[in-house]
Amino acid sequence: MKIIECPRDAMQGLKQFIPTETKIEYINLLLQVGFDTIDFGSFVSPKAIPQMSDTAEVLANLELEKTSSKLLAIIANVRGAEEAASHKQIDYLGFPLSMSETFQQRNTNKSIAEAMTQLAHIQDICGRHDKTLVTYISMGFGNPYNDPWDAETVIRFVEDLDKLDLKIISLSDTIGVSNPENITYLFSELIPAFQHIEFGAHLHTTPTTWQEKLEAAYKAGCRRFDGALRGYGGCPMAKDELVGNMATENLVAYFENNGLNLGLNKQAFAAALAASGAVFS
Repeated sequence: MKIIECPRDAMQGLKQFIPTETKIEYINLLLQVGFDTIDFGSFVSPKAIPQMSDTAEVLANLELEKTSSKLLAIIANVRGAEEAASHKQIDYLGFPLSMSETFQQRNTNKSIAEAMTQLAHIQDICGRHDKTLVTYISMGFGNPYNDPWDAETVIRFVEDLDKLDLKIISLSDTIGVSNPENITYLFSELIPAFQHIEFGAHLHTTPTTWQEKLEAAYKAGCRRFDGALRGYGGCPMAKDELVGNMATENLVAYFENNGLNLGLNKQAFAAALAASGAVFS
């Protein structure tokens, strides 16, 4: 079981800039917990996401010699990929590829076709720098723009991505519209058909629907889950203001209640959970 803790996703939408030192202290706390991966920052335009303008400085001050967790950075183009790949501390580059033409344009200023071309270049960059590319299929369960969506299109998307020899694909419920039925169907179809690909779930949810979504993905065979402590973050385009990231403490409780030993440092986990309230207040 892999839990990816996503402070980057929790932080990036906040208008008030979180001091760099606060980010460093918080992420260093998270690194002590024992999560598989920390999605810690992004190498994107500071004009687009000012909150992440200090990612390189944060990275330079992380206490990586004391952790088993790997680092993931989000990128949106080849330039960002080259910059992120130049840092030996980073293990994964994450690229958001949307099924919604509208969202792809708004998010990366590219069409889906242009993004696919960029993705091929980014995969090459990862190969040359010993990084692994994580591709997020954003708007993977629907979109608010009336752009075409259906489960079979998601599967065809994965078929195209498979031609690039991608190793990790995460289905992302960007606006919180997934349900147990489409979650079950997609993971049940994709995981057996593409056994050489590791599929993840980046599910946004309300406080009352998290368990049914998590349970559907888990029972369908998903073993890679993104979360953020206290469910902070999420997509501002979600119609329900209660929609946010899957709360990591809920992920942990669910898996431990199902008899899984996640190997987490409980004391560090409690400290990070306590600190998150101050970071995001």
